[in-house]
Amino acid sequence: MLADQHFLRIPGPTPIPPSVQRTMSQPMIGHRGSETSELLRTIQPRLRKVFGTTQDVVIVTGSGTSGLEAAVVNTVNPADEVLVIVTGAFGARFVKICEAYGIVVHQLTVEWGKAFDVKDVQAVVQNNPAIKAVFATYCETSTGVMNPVHLLAQTVKEVSDALIIVDGVSCVGGVETKMDDWGIDVIVTGTQKAFMLPAGLTFIAVSEKAWNRIENNSNRGFYLDLVKYKSNLAKDTTPFTPALSLLFGLHEALKMMEAEGLDEVYARHKLMKEMTRAAFKALAIPLLTTDEDAADTVTAVSPEDFDAELFRKTIKSEFGLTVAGGQEHLKGKIFRVGHMGYCSPADVLQTIAMIEIGLVKSGKQIEIGKGVAAAQKIYVAKGATN
Repeated sequence: MLADQHFLRIPGPTPIPPSVQRTMSQPMIGHRGSETSELLRTIQPRLRKVFGTTQDVVIVTGSGTSGLEAAVVNTVNPADEVLVIVTGAFGARFVKICEAYGIVVHQLTVEWGKAFDVKDVQAVVQNNPAIKAVFATYCETSTGVMNPVHLLAQTVKEVSDALIIVDGVSCVGGVETKMDDWGIDVIVTGTQKAFMLPAGLTFIAVSEKAWNRIENNSNRGFYLDLVKYKSNLAKDTTPFTPALSLLFGLHEALKMMEAEGLDEVYARHKLMKEMTRAAFKALAIPLLTTDEDAADTVTAVSPEDFDAELFRKTIKSEFGLTVAGGQEHLKGKIFRVGHMGYCSPADVLQTIAMIEIGLVKSGKQIEIGKGVAAAQKIYVAKGATN
């Protein structure tokens, strides 16, 4: 292995395109100058398309978790009741954030590796009419599950006026997102996943209904007060010093996505998921999720007869290939392969080839090339149309 060669296949942070890296290295500009205002004006319409909204998208300098916290503190008050749907570690993070602010949390806990059922959500809300917001995760990174958030709002709103608030950190930009059409009130994502950037910016899109709630909330905090961001965005500026290098990179990344076409971006992610899953199925290695529940951006693999951690160490030392491990009670029991952002079907084929060798060197008996061949067949059958 070459000392400086590294293949990053985790569900974030993800590889950064060379053009984005070059753009981020350009000379600094004044954050209150006209150049920055023009940059923000140029970014906004492209961001709105990715989110599927007519609303401006607030940009906060901070990690994705800062966006999740902003979504909580701006929309609900201490002692308010909320429902948090927990399908993995990041659903549980919403619980921790809410509890830190003294919010009363009802939990709908779903077996890790499965998506939630919207009818179960509806039942909890119907039985607890004081619930003011429902928090859900679009892609649950820890399990490789894609939850049916496109159905959530219409189902909940049959029985409640609760806000629908979605963590889209590990999939927005890589999967179809139609915030307005789906009736989502707040959706959050970050830069280090499908947006092909380093961590450091979080994006928050807010519906008119949610803005009304937020503007009447007197406990919005200071740095994460979304009203400050909204009022400053109307003047093409930010309330606090922005991460300008990341804004440069964001502009370039959005141009790349626009040039490819959003539908093509989403089709590419779906194709890479299908290639990855086909490979592990051909190798007779179990997957954590069903095809129906599987995320387009990350695949969770659940080995039964080899050591997941030894395998991860083997491919890291052999090739410089990094895949993610499991979290919480799945630590050491699964590994997760990211395929999002600056990643192509060619990258997936290379990754699977390295994984096959890593499996053999970890003591797993497989037929070398069988996984690659299965992925190739998926590409030949479906890739020509993407």
